[in-house]
Amino acid sequence: MIVCRSAEEIDRLARVNALVARVLAELRTVVAPGVTTADVDALAEQRLTEAGAVPAFKGYHGFPATICASVNEQVVHGIPSARKLVEGDILSVDLGAKLEGFYGDSAVTVPVGRISREAESLLAVTAEALEAALGAVKAGARVSDIGAAVQGHVERHGFSVVREFVGHGIGTKLHEEPQVPNYGPGGRGPRLAEGMVLAIEPMVNMGKASVKVLEDGWTAVTKDGSLSAHFEHTVVVTAEGCRVLTRAPQAVAS
Repeated sequence: MIVCRSAEEIDRLARVNALVARVLAELRTVVAPGVTTADVDALAEQRLTEAGAVPAFKGYHGFPATICASVNEQVVHGIPSARKLVEGDILSVDLGAKLEGFYGDSAVTVPVGRISREAESLLAVTAEALEAALGAVKAGARVSDIGAAVQGHVERHGFSVVREFVGHGIGTKLHEEPQVPNYGPGGRGPRLAEGMVLAIEPMVNMGKASVKVLEDGWTAVTKDGSLSAHFEHTVVVTAEGCRVLTRAPQAVAS
Protein backbone atom coordinates (compact mmCIF):
# COMPACT_ATOMS: atom_id res chain seq x y z
CA MET A 1 0.00 0.00 0.00
CA ILE A 2 1.28 3.47 -0.92
CA VAL A 3 0.65 6.06 1.79
CA CYS A 4 0.02 9.78 1.25
CA ARG A 5 1.21 11.63 4.33
CA SER A 6 -0.62 14.35 6.27
CA ALA A 7 0.86 17.81 6.84
CA GLU A 8 1.81 16.83 10.41
CA GLU A 9 3.52 13.67 9.22
CA ILE A 10 5.41 15.61 6.54
CA ASP A 11 6.61 18.03 9.22
CA ARG A 12 8.09 15.09 11.13
CA LEU A 13 9.62 13.68 7.97
CA ALA A 14 11.10 17.08 7.23
CA ARG A 15 12.77 17.19 10.66
CA VAL A 16 14.42 13.78 10.45
CA ASN A 17 15.51 14.33 6.86
CA ALA A 18 16.95 17.75 7.70
CA LEU A 19 19.00 16.03 10.40
CA VAL A 20 20.23 13.43 7.92
CA ALA A 21 21.18 16.21 5.50
CA ARG A 22 23.11 18.13 8.19
CA VAL A 23 25.03 15.08 9.35
CA LEU A 24 25.78 13.98 5.80
CA ALA A 25 27.10 17.47 5.01
CA GLU A 26 29.46 17.21 7.99
CA LEU A 27 30.60 13.72 7.01
CA ARG A 28 31.56 15.05 3.58
CA THR A 29 33.98 17.49 5.22
CA VAL A 30 35.90 14.77 7.08
CA VAL A 31 36.45 12.48 4.10
CA ALA A 32 40.17 12.71 3.28
CA PRO A 33 43.19 10.50 2.66
CA GLY A 34 44.10 8.58 5.81
CA VAL A 35 40.62 8.65 7.29
CA THR A 36 38.99 5.24 7.76
CA THR A 37 35.41 4.45 6.87
CA ALA A 38 34.97 3.38 10.51
CA ASP A 39 35.95 6.94 11.53
CA VAL A 40 33.19 8.34 9.32
CA ASP A 41 30.72 5.82 10.74
CA ALA A 42 31.57 6.71 14.34
CA LEU A 43 31.03 10.41 13.70
CA ALA A 44 27.69 9.71 12.03
CA GLU A 45 26.46 7.67 14.99
CA GLN A 46 27.67 10.31 17.44
CA ARG A 47 25.82 13.10 15.65
CA LEU A 48 22.56 11.15 15.32
CA THR A 49 22.65 10.13 18.97
CA GLU A 50 23.34 13.71 20.09
CA ALA A 51 20.23 14.79 18.18
CA GLY A 52 18.06 12.17 19.87
CA ALA A 53 17.75 10.07 16.71
CA VAL A 54 18.38 6.37 16.12
CA PRO A 55 20.58 5.09 13.28
CA ALA A 56 18.18 3.51 10.80
CA PHE A 57 20.59 1.05 9.24
CA LYS A 58 22.32 -0.33 12.35
CA GLY A 59 20.75 -3.69 13.11
CA TYR A 60 18.48 -3.53 10.06
CA HIS A 61 18.39 -7.17 8.91
CA GLY A 62 21.66 -7.48 10.83
CA PHE A 63 23.60 -4.65 9.18
CA PRO A 64 26.38 -3.77 11.65
CA ALA A 65 26.90 -0.03 11.17
CA THR A 66 25.29 3.42 11.06
CA ILE A 67 26.35 4.28 7.51
CA CYS A 68 26.85 2.29 4.37
CA ALA A 69 30.37 3.17 3.21
CA SER A 70 31.07 2.02 -0.35
CA VAL A 71 34.51 2.67 -1.85
CA ASN A 72 35.35 2.77 -5.56
CA GLU A 73 33.87 -0.35 -7.22
CA GLN A 74 31.56 -0.90 -4.24
CA VAL A 75 28.07 0.10 -5.34
CA VAL A 76 26.03 0.09 -2.12
CA HIS A 77 25.86 -1.45 1.37
CA GLY A 78 29.59 -1.34 2.04
CA ILE A 79 30.42 -2.07 5.70
CA PRO A 80 32.62 0.54 7.47
CA SER A 81 36.01 -0.81 8.49
CA ALA A 82 39.58 0.09 9.39
CA ARG A 83 40.32 0.58 5.67
CA LYS A 84 42.08 3.91 5.19
CA LEU A 85 40.94 6.04 2.30
CA VAL A 86 43.63 7.06 -0.18
CA GLU A 87 43.97 9.92 -2.63
CA GLY A 88 41.92 9.22 -5.74
CA ASP A 89 39.28 7.05 -4.06
CA ILE A 90 35.59 7.84 -4.22
CA LEU A 91 33.40 7.08 -1.20
CA SER A 92 29.62 6.66 -1.29
CA VAL A 93 28.07 7.43 2.10
CA ASP A 94 24.45 6.37 2.68
CA LEU A 95 22.87 7.56 5.94
CA GLY A 96 19.50 6.81 7.48
CA ALA A 97 17.94 7.93 10.77
CA LYS A 98 14.74 7.52 12.77
CA LEU A 99 13.29 10.41 14.79
CA GLU A 100 9.80 10.87 16.23
CA GLY A 101 8.71 7.64 14.58
CA PHE A 102 9.71 8.65 11.03
CA TYR A 103 12.67 7.85 8.82
CA GLY A 104 15.12 9.92 6.78
CA ASP A 105 17.48 8.64 4.09
CA SER A 106 20.07 10.27 1.85
CA ALA A 107 23.34 9.41 0.13
CA VAL A 108 26.22 11.17 -1.56
CA THR A 109 29.45 10.12 -3.26
CA VAL A 110 32.51 12.10 -2.20
CA PRO A 111 35.94 12.43 -3.82
CA VAL A 112 38.91 11.59 -1.62
CA GLY A 113 41.43 14.30 -2.40
CA ARG A 114 42.08 14.71 -6.12
CA ILE A 115 40.36 12.16 -8.33
CA SER A 116 40.62 11.32 -12.01
CA ARG A 117 38.71 13.24 -14.64
CA GLU A 118 36.72 10.11 -15.42
CA ALA A 119 35.73 9.74 -11.76
CA GLU A 120 34.75 13.42 -11.63
CA SER A 121 32.52 12.85 -14.63
CA LEU A 122 30.91 9.81 -13.02
CA LEU A 123 30.08 11.77 -9.87
CA ALA A 124 28.76 14.74 -11.84
CA VAL A 125 26.56 12.64 -14.12
CA THR A 126 25.13 10.65 -11.21
CA ALA A 127 24.30 13.82 -9.28
CA GLU A 128 22.75 15.29 -12.44
CA ALA A 129 20.74 12.11 -12.94
CA LEU A 130 19.26 12.56 -9.48
CA GLU A 131 18.28 16.13 -10.37
CA ALA A 132 16.72 14.86 -13.60
CA ALA A 133 14.75 12.35 -11.55
CA LEU A 134 13.49 15.09 -9.25
CA GLY A 135 12.36 17.00 -12.31
CA ALA A 136 10.13 14.08 -13.28
CA VAL A 137 8.32 14.03 -9.93
CA LYS A 138 4.89 15.65 -9.69
CA ALA A 139 1.36 14.62 -8.90
CA GLY A 140 -0.10 12.71 -11.84
CA ALA A 141 3.23 11.40 -13.16
CA ARG A 142 4.08 7.70 -13.09
CA VAL A 143 6.75 6.07 -10.94
CA SER A 144 8.61 4.85 -14.01
CA ASP A 145 8.93 8.43 -15.30
CA ILE A 146 11.53 8.89 -12.55
CA GLY A 147 13.63 5.95 -13.71
CA ALA A 148 13.31 6.94 -17.36
CA ALA A 149 14.77 10.36 -16.52
CA VAL A 150 17.70 8.76 -14.70
CA GLN A 151 18.44 6.20 -17.39
CA GLY A 152 18.23 8.70 -20.20
CA HIS A 153 20.71 11.08 -18.61
CA VAL A 154 23.14 8.37 -17.52
CA GLU A 155 23.25 6.52 -20.82
CA ARG A 156 23.66 9.72 -22.84
CA HIS A 157 26.99 10.09 -21.02
CA GLY A 158 28.11 6.51 -21.64
CA PHE A 159 27.57 5.13 -18.14
CA SER A 160 25.31 2.32 -16.86
CA VAL A 161 22.38 2.26 -14.44
CA VAL A 162 22.32 -0.42 -11.74
CA ARG A 163 19.09 -2.41 -11.88
CA GLU A 164 19.36 -4.72 -8.86
CA PHE A 165 18.79 -1.94 -6.34
CA VAL A 166 16.04 0.66 -6.41
CA GLY A 167 14.63 3.65 -4.59
CA HIS A 168 11.59 3.31 -2.35
CA GLY A 169 8.82 4.89 -0.41
CA ILE A 170 9.74 5.97 3.11
CA GLY A 171 7.83 7.05 6.21
CA THR A 172 7.15 5.11 9.39
CA LYS A 173 9.25 2.32 7.85
CA LEU A 174 12.62 2.67 6.17
CA HIS A 175 11.41 0.89 3.05
CA GLU A 176 7.80 1.29 1.95
CA GLU A 177 5.93 1.05 -1.33
CA PRO A 178 6.41 1.96 -4.10
CA GLN A 179 9.71 0.67 -5.40
CA VAL A 180 11.38 3.33 -7.57
CA PRO A 181 13.66 1.80 -10.23
CA ASN A 182 16.34 3.93 -11.88
CA TYR A 183 15.44 2.84 -15.42
CA GLY A 184 12.46 3.21 -17.78
CA PRO A 185 10.51 3.26 -19.95
CA GLY A 186 8.28 6.00 -18.57
CA GLY A 187 4.52 6.03 -18.27
CA ARG A 188 4.26 2.88 -16.18
CA GLY A 189 3.70 1.94 -12.57
CA PRO A 190 1.68 3.68 -9.87
CA ARG A 191 0.57 7.26 -10.41
CA LEU A 192 2.21 9.77 -8.08
CA ALA A 193 -0.05 11.73 -5.73
CA GLU A 194 0.45 14.67 -3.38
CA GLY A 195 1.86 13.58 -0.03
CA MET A 196 3.72 10.51 -1.25
CA VAL A 197 7.26 10.42 0.15
CA LEU A 198 9.98 8.80 -1.94
CA ALA A 199 13.68 8.07 -1.52
CA ILE A 200 15.12 8.42 -5.02
CA GLU A 201 18.64 7.04 -5.41
CA PRO A 202 20.45 6.55 -8.72
CA MET A 203 23.35 4.10 -8.61
CA VAL A 204 25.56 4.48 -11.67
CA ASN A 205 28.54 2.43 -12.89
CA MET A 206 31.37 3.68 -15.04
CA GLY A 207 31.45 0.32 -16.84
CA LYS A 208 28.74 -2.27 -17.28
CA ALA A 209 25.59 -2.40 -15.15
CA SER A 210 26.10 -5.86 -13.64
CA VAL A 211 26.82 -6.17 -9.92
CA LYS A 212 27.46 -8.96 -7.42
CA VAL A 213 27.28 -9.22 -3.63
CA LEU A 214 30.42 -10.18 -1.72
CA GLU A 215 30.71 -12.99 0.83
CA ASP A 216 29.88 -10.61 3.69
CA GLY A 217 26.31 -10.74 2.40
CA TRP A 218 26.04 -6.96 2.11
CA THR A 219 28.64 -5.25 -0.04
CA ALA A 220 27.55 -4.99 -3.67
CA VAL A 221 30.34 -4.38 -6.20
CA THR A 222 30.53 -3.92 -9.95
CA LYS A 223 31.25 -7.22 -11.67
CA ASP A 224 33.79 -5.59 -13.98
CA GLY A 225 35.57 -3.70 -11.19
CA SER A 226 34.61 -0.29 -12.55
CA LEU A 227 33.84 2.68 -10.30
CA SER A 228 30.30 3.26 -9.05
CA ALA A 229 28.55 6.34 -7.64
CA HIS A 230 25.37 6.77 -5.57
CA PHE A 231 23.31 9.87 -4.75
CA GLU A 232 19.97 9.95 -2.92
CA HIS A 233 17.32 12.44 -1.82
CA THR A 234 14.08 11.97 0.09
CA VAL A 235 11.26 14.03 -1.43
CA VAL A 236 7.57 14.75 -0.97
CA VAL A 237 5.37 14.74 -4.08
CA THR A 238 3.52 18.05 -4.58
CA ALA A 239 1.04 19.28 -7.18
CA GLU A 240 3.74 21.21 -9.04
CA GLY A 241 6.72 18.91 -8.50
CA CYS A 242 8.44 17.82 -5.31
CA ARG A 243 9.81 19.18 -2.08
CA VAL A 244 13.31 17.89 -1.37
CA LEU A 245 13.72 17.13 2.33
CA THR A 246 17.43 16.26 2.25
CA ARG A 247 19.06 19.28 0.64
CA ALA A 248 22.35 20.03 2.38
CA PRO A 249 22.27 23.23 4.44
CA GLN A 250 23.81 26.16 2.60
CA ALA A 251 26.94 27.73 4.04
CA VAL A 252 26.37 31.27 5.30
CA ALA A 253 28.85 33.88 4.14
CA SER A 254 30.52 35.77 7.00
